[in-house]
Amino acid sequence: MDWSIVFFLNSVLLGVGLAMDAFSVSLANGLNEPKMKVPRMCMIAGIFAGFQAAMPMIGWGCVHTVLTYFKFFEKFIPFIALGLLAFIGGKMLIEGIKNKDEDEEKPQSSFKYLMVMGVATSIDALSVGFTIAEYKIIQALVSAAIIAIVTFFICVAGIVIGKKVGTKMSNKAQILGGVILIGIGIEIFVSGVFF
Repeated sequence: MDWSIVFFLNSVLLGVGLAMDAFSVSLANGLNEPKMKVPRMCMIAGIFAGFQAAMPMIGWGCVHTVLTYFKFFEKFIPFIALGLLAFIGGKMLIEGIKNKDEDEEKPQSSFKYLMVMGVATSIDALSVGFTIAEYKIIQALVSAAIIAIVTFFICVAGIVIGKKVGTKMSNKAQILGGVILIGIGIEIFVSGVFF
């Protein structure tokens, strides 16, 4: 593919499509931490953006090197995403129910959980490596960078929306955040296994 407006438009649209799961998780994080500061918002969005850029590049690399191994792994992607998101969402749900009468500030998601969420929401982006397989390495890197930038801004928007809603919902926000994460896991699983 040559450097054209179509190349850039395709990369932006890939970024928007891939960022939807990360947007929902960012929304859940905003709900969970309504007093989140800007540096933490940027860190969370940056983690999701990094994974959304890395996974298509890993997929691209698999297409050009170990395609047969990736084909075997691809069928497990929905199960892995469901397991990770159900675990984290279930933990948030249980903590929200346990603390539903408490008005204290909600605990922040740890870096470890953010990394797991980053993997869980981006693991399906591995298959995007197939759609950019005809790109040369520089084009694949530029496309991945565009995906990361789009994801970053979409995730920041999700956190901001979640913070505003979370402040109004008070103690029910953590429960809703857990339900959202479990729902995303189910959606990835159903679309990956049945469609």
